[in-house]
Amino acid sequence: MAVTNFIPAIWSARLNESFKKNLVYGNVVNTDYEGEIKGQGSTVKINSIGAVTIGTYDKAAGIGNPQELDSAQKTLTIDQAKFYNFTVDDVDVAQANVDLLSGGIVEASYGLANVVDQYIAGFYTEVKAENVIGTAATPVVPTSSTAYDYLVDLGVILDENDVPEGDRFVVVPAWYYGLLVKDPRYTKDANVMRTGFVGSIDNMSVYKSNNVPNTAGAKYKIIAGHKSAISFAGQVDSVEAYRPEKQFSDAIKGLQVFGAKCIKPEGLAVMTANKS
Repeated sequence: MAVTNFIPAIWSARLNESFKKNLVYGNVVNTDYEGEIKGQGSTVKINSIGAVTIGTYDKAAGIGNPQELDSAQKTLTIDQAKFYNFTVDDVDVAQANVDLLSGGIVEASYGLANVVDQYIAGFYTEVKAENVIGTAATPVVPTSSTAYDYLVDLGVILDENDVPEGDRFVVVPAWYYGLLVKDPRYTKDANVMRTGFVGSIDNMSVYKSNNVPNTAGAKYKIIAGHKSAISFAGQVDSVEAYRPEKQFSDAIKGLQVFGAKCIKPEGLAVMTANKS
């Protein structure tokens, strides 16, 4: 198979599609600034405006001088770069009854999705100090009768921080989800069980993931929050097909660059939990 038979634009589009379908934490962040990146090392300046003071009007005193608005700036840096590079021998291609190169692309997309998922999950450390339930020293140990209530408590923390109710989420590990489905408050909607949709609690979309951060001592970091809290940007920077000089084979290599920034720590709430 000659390298000229490859069309890089088609491979790149296919990789992007598979990548996004297999993300979990990628569903709970925003990509508002993704179109502004130009490769590894790129930075995006994110501006925000402070609160406007509301005063009491006095006809005699007037309203005084106008308030000068405060502004803050945060930087989203594209500081992550991950690659894949695999080859398929010509003999293997001739003997195989499946498309090995296409299969390799699918596996590469899963691998990249997993790496990015874990990267985004690690942003639990950016949570506002007061927005936590449990600690590494005293983790919560939920049961089938309390797991639901703890997620409601995370939602209350978001309420107290004036976090909008739309686009809220919480990501739980499989064992925690197992406790939820034993609670009739969670499973009362039969459609949830029939379609396999994970469901919602207190206006939070519930996601299940095996990439929930698991720190030393099997302490899981369950993140709840609003989609605007973390901004993520990533792109397939390069996909190339080539013939390795010392082999009779076709090879494909690709590069994915990405980065993320927590721009609203108050929009996150984190619970540290252990299995019972």
